[in-house]
Amino acid sequence: MNISPEAISFDEDSLTVGLSDGRKISVPLAWFPRLLHASPEQRPQVDLSSCGLHWDALDEDISVAGLLAGAPDLTQRNAVTA
Repeated sequence: MNISPEAISFDEDSLTVGLSDGRKISVPLAWFPRLLHASPEQRPQVDLSSCGLHWDALDEDISVAGLLAGAPDLTQRNAVTA
């Protein structure tokens, strides 16, 4: 079964992704610093694909598999702990 994103929304602290199987997943924006620091105009400028979400202007990619696993942006984690 291939689960894909169908819609996204934001509130002050969270990203919510509606999936093709009817689930909605909300994650903290703090997990994705590029989205956290993006402008309200940049956040909805996303391309949805069968694998996930892509923000070209922000150089951000989030996979559905990562969201389902509860995985934050690991590229930023190394920068914080270094």
